[in-house]
Amino acid sequence: MATRPPSLKWLLVSRMVTLQAAMIAAFLVLIVAALWGTGYLVDDYEGGSLDVLADAVVRDANGRLALAPTSELARLRTHAPGLWFVMRDKTGHRLSEGTIPPVYAPVAGIIEQLNDARLGHPLGDEAKPDAIVKWTDTAAGKVQILTGTQGRMSVRRLLAGVSGGFISVILPVIVLMALATMVATPLVVRRSLAGLGQTVSQATRIEFDKRGVQLPVNEVPVEIGPLVSAVNDALRRLDAGYERHQHFLAQAAHELRTPIAILNARVSALPAGADKRELLEDAARLTTLAGQLLDLQRLDQKGNRFAPVNLVAMAKQVVFDLGPLALAAGYDMSFEPEVETVPVEGDQTSLERALTNLVQNAIDHGGRQGVITVRVGAAGFVEVCDEGQGIAADQRKAIFEPFNRLKPDGRGAGLGLNLVREIMALHGGQVAVIETAKGACLRLSFRSSD
Repeated sequence: MATRPPSLKWLLVSRMVTLQAAMIAAFLVLIVAALWGTGYLVDDYEGGSLDVLADAVVRDANGRLALAPTSELARLRTHAPGLWFVMRDKTGHRLSEGTIPPVYAPVAGIIEQLNDARLGHPLGDEAKPDAIVKWTDTAAGKVQILTGTQGRMSVRRLLAGVSGGFISVILPVIVLMALATMVATPLVVRRSLAGLGQTVSQATRIEFDKRGVQLPVNEVPVEIGPLVSAVNDALRRLDAGYERHQHFLAQAAHELRTPIAILNARVSALPAGADKRELLEDAARLTTLAGQLLDLQRLDQKGNRFAPVNLVAMAKQVVFDLGPLALAAGYDMSFEPEVETVPVEGDQTSLERALTNLVQNAIDHGGRQGVITVRVGAAGFVEVCDEGQGIAADQRKAIFEPFNRLKPDGRGAGLGLNLVREIMALHGGQVAVIETAKGACLRLSFRSSD
C-alpha cells in the first residue's frame, strides 16, 4: 500500500513540540539535581523529621499511637541521633521519644493550646527553625506533632513535589507552547516556502518541445536551492539530448531524399502493371514520411511565426497531386469545398504533408474501391473519407500513437498519423476520427483566422 508523504509543517510541529517538552523536562531535572546536590533544597527543609514521623504513625492493638518501623524512620534515627518528638491526637493519646530541649519543654506542656508554630531564635527569623508544631494527616488520623528539624527531605517527597509542580505549572506551559507552535509553524512554513510558488508555476509549463526552460532559484529557500539547481541541470541535459535527437532525425530525413528520388525515377521507368503501381505507392509514402520529418524539425525551430493559409487551395493542390495515384489504385476522387476560401494561420508545407498523409492512408486502407472524398468546411476543417472497412471504436485513439498499426502485416511504420497529430498540435488544432455510416473519415480541425 502506498504511504502518504509526510507534511512538512506537521513534521516540524511534532518535532518542535517534542523538543520543547524535552528541553523543559531536562531543565527541570537539572534544577532539582542542582538543588539536591548543593543541599539548598533538602537541608533547609524544615519538615523532614515531621514528614517521616507522620508517615510512620499507626495505632497499636489498643488504639494508642505507635510508630511503625519504616525504612525512612530508621534512616532518620541514624542521621539524627538526638531525635525527639511529642505527638498527640484529638482523643488525648500521646506518644513521645527522646530528650526535649529544655527551652521547648514548656511548649510540650501546653501543646494542646497551640495549632501550628515555628520555634527558633531569634523570633521572626526566616531561616530554618529549631522546632515546629503542626497538625498533619496520618494513617492513625489527624495528629499534632512537636519535633525538631534535623531531618532532610526524602527523595519520594521531592519527586512528589516535582511531579505536582510539573502537572500544575510546567504541563500547562508545554500545552500553551505546543498550541502556539501549531499555529505559528504552518504560517512560518507557508511564508518561507512562498518563493516555491513561482518555481512550481514554471515547472507546470515545461513541455517536451519547449527547450531552454529553467526554474527560478533566487526566491526559494537556501535549503531547497540545491534541489532546484539539480532539476535545472537535468533540464539542460534533456535539452541537449533532444537537440541531438532532432538533429539526427533531420539529417536522416535529408539523406533519405536522394535515394528516394532515385527510386521514384527508376520505378517510373518500369512497364505499367500492378507491381509498378504498388512500388509507386510505397515510394510516395517514403517521400511523404521523409518530408514530414523535415517539416516537424523545421516547425519546431520556427515556432509560431505562421502565415495565412487557404485550406481550400491547399486541399485542392493535394487532391491534384495524389489523384493519379488514387485512380491507379482503383478509387475515384471527390473534392467538396463548402466555400471558396477558408483562411487559417499555419505553415503551408507541413499542412500539405499532413493532408497528403491522410489521403495516402485512405488509399492504403480504403479497400481499393469506392470514392475518396476530401471535404473542406467553412468552420475551418478538412475531412478525408473513404468507403472501406472503417476504424473500430476502440482503435480511434490508438491509431495516432507512434508505431501503432491497425493490422500487424500492414504496410508502413505506423508513424504517419502520429506525425499528422504532431503537426496539428503545433498549429493549435487537432486530428480526430469522425463517425460515418461507411468507411473511415478523419478530420483536421483548425482555429479559423476570421
